[in-house]
Amino acid sequence: MATARGLFVSFEGGEGAGKSTQIRLLAEALRAAGHTVVTTREPGGSPGAEALRHVLLSGAAEAFGVRMEALLFAAARADHLDCVIRPALARGEVVLCDRFVDSSRVYQGVTGNIEPPLMAALERVSIGGTMPDVTLVLDLPAEVGLQRARRRAGEEAEGASPDRFEKEKLEVHEKRRQGFLDIAAREPERCRVVDASLDKGRIARDILSEVQLVIARLARLGHDGGQAARP
Repeated sequence: MATARGLFVSFEGGEGAGKSTQIRLLAEALRAAGHTVVTTREPGGSPGAEALRHVLLSGAAEAFGVRMEALLFAAARADHLDCVIRPALARGEVVLCDRFVDSSRVYQGVTGNIEPPLMAALERVSIGGTMPDVTLVLDLPAEVGLQRARRRAGEEAEGASPDRFEKEKLEVHEKRRQGFLDIAAREPERCRVVDASLDKGRIARDILSEVQLVIARLARLGHDGGQAARP
């Protein structure tokens, strides 16, 4: 089963907030209900964007400055949208994306101190108006999230180093946390803040409930003939 116009769900939050786990659990629940689900991530998701992911998260682009990093994130996002997200939505599928444009707004805009006009221009060029139907902001104190992220990295590869962004100072991560909360406060019609300190089963139920509400709303729009075409 697919939704009439597809459903685009993004997951945002700091390091170690549990986005990957919750995407997996939501995908399982939606597939069990008969939906066709695509799970993807940023930076990455398409072959071109995955190549840029390695450059960005390895820190290889860091020496060129935050503006160059922002350009590479925008290029990766444009390719990801063209190759994966928009085609899936056109087929009426559910797209669950680990990070999207809000991460750029926070990581490059809030803590990268890139000028708002440049951020707005990059966003306009890279997404062309395609925004998530709902964004789930998994909120967690930065210190807790970093502990989780570093523990996970240790489990996945003994002696693995933190990536380009995990290695930054605690106060930077807390500033990012507040950046996501500020976006959610400014755009309550799109964003839902989820308490990521709860048990993962409780979090998964809360997320599924939110997404089901959005699916029902889009179904009503389709029934009434009121859905707008996606950009």
